[in-house]
Amino acid sequence: MSVWQEIRWNFIGWLGRSILRFLALTSRISVVGGEHYYRLRTEKKPVVILIWHGRILLATYFFRNKNIMPLISPSQDGEIIVRILAKWRYKILRGSSSHSVFEAWRKMRRELLNNGEVIIVPDGPKGPGRKMKPGGVKLACETGAFLVPFSFSASRRKMLKSWDRFLVFPPFSRVVAFFGAPIECKKGTSNKDLELLRKKMENILIDLDKKADQYFS
Repeated sequence: MSVWQEIRWNFIGWLGRSILRFLALTSRISVVGGEHYYRLRTEKKPVVILIWHGRILLATYFFRNKNIMPLISPSQDGEIIVRILAKWRYKILRGSSSHSVFEAWRKMRRELLNNGEVIIVPDGPKGPGRKMKPGGVKLACETGAFLVPFSFSASRRKMLKSWDRFLVFPPFSRVVAFFGAPIECKKGTSNKDLELLRKKMENILIDLDKKADQYFS
């Protein structure tokens, strides 16, 4: 990467952080269900946070400065996210279902076995939207981690016409960060039970989006 390309990417990261910070600081953010997640952090339990691709806008700012490890696609879109998160104390990890993920899997597994946290977007990076890939559930059950579903919505929101129906909101909105109840994964879970849990988490995340959208009704 040339010096000018590096300058360009750093500017993109600064601009992205500035926009997200402005949105967050001018909006009123409420948190629903967060007490369970915060208890897990206090008790230093391993956590896999699951977020649909279309609901990651708030998450990038909301989970900043917590030393969480997000799995980010090695694509150009992923590079934008990396540059935004770079100054917010994330343990950035590159990898996706469409690229070799063995090294990323090893690092996430080690992070959870050390009672850390990872963020996985289970329908990313290319969809189909709101169809959960099994990796996050399998990783949690390999390490005995808790699955924590997360979503958000806003009083004035717009769904973009993209495959993930990406949710954006203007400044001076009311915003809700919505946590689902944590689900503990047991080590040694059978493949049949893993698939049942995958379907369950998919339905929970879909329902969490609905609850978040209805919060301001």
